[in-house]
Amino acid sequence: MRELSNQQRLNLVNTIQLHENHLDALRHAKDYRYGMRWKTSRGVDYLFRERDRRGNGHLLGPRNPERERILAEFLAAKQRSQERLKGITAQLDEQAWLNKALRLGRVPVLIAKILRHLQQQGLGDVFTVLGTQALYAYEAEAGGQLLTELLASGDIDLLYDPRQNLDLIAERLEGIGLLGLLQKVDRSFVCVRQQGFRAANAGHFMVDLIIPERPMQESTPITFAQEDLNAAEVPGLQWLLNAPKIKVVAVDEQGYPVTLRVPDPRAFALHKAWLAQQPSREPLKRPRDQAQATALLAMLHTHMPHYPLDGAALRYLPKLVAAGPA
Repeated sequence: MRELSNQQRLNLVNTIQLHENHLDALRHAKDYRYGMRWKTSRGVDYLFRERDRRGNGHLLGPRNPERERILAEFLAAKQRSQERLKGITAQLDEQAWLNKALRLGRVPVLIAKILRHLQQQGLGDVFTVLGTQALYAYEAEAGGQLLTELLASGDIDLLYDPRQNLDLIAERLEGIGLLGLLQKVDRSFVCVRQQGFRAANAGHFMVDLIIPERPMQESTPITFAQEDLNAAEVPGLQWLLNAPKIKVVAVDEQGYPVTLRVPDPRAFALHKAWLAQQPSREPLKRPRDQAQATALLAMLHTHMPHYPLDGAALRYLPKLVAAGPA
């Protein structure tokens, strides 16, 4: 791993702070995304507060000085929130230019767009990034950059916890499912096969929806809409699912920040080492798994002492796995 320079570290810190301010400004502006206005019914003006894009809402009462004050304060607050968001967005654009100049950009743009769309739908804490793409989070956490050959990948694995409220997640996806959200990012995304777990775009980039193996009696498909992706059950994911999750801000190839939710790096490293030892793992992938595990374990020892490799910290892992690679 190549350590970031002091200038790169400074700009990464600035980017993280701007990202947090931008997310807060987005949340604040979202409170005013639906309007407030007068609505006339039977010759009487009522203050009407919209609650969705279809114009549904509720009446706050007939027009009077108090409700005129409420409307004026609402409109003024909405304008302030929009001005704040505009100002922070401009700062973010400037910071992105600096990040590109300093070669801080790492996360592929398509992946960053997918993760931002999930966050915008309130699903930032629902899916966990697995696979090679998670390494972008760990290198940012460690303050360095891994070798490109350890990172290049044309897919992303999204781990879903089937213990969550499926109906609530489907509602946040507004009836379009995960595939529909991907198509908002890139219209060329399609399900690789009917009711499959994988979506692919015209550039052959793939998104897999995965869950741990479930008991045989739990056979109901995990899907969020009709004609959506159906989650595939993958062996060995239960302890990654149980591992603590961390959120790390990394920088995409255009210089903009993106939040990645990933498992504890110790769990990821040991899972990769375990995968490399599995006879069922594709021969071409096993050496890469081991190389990624070795690199991340080295990062943990030298740059991430706040993740100690001891039994107490790894109690959620199977004993043989927690013992580490042979």
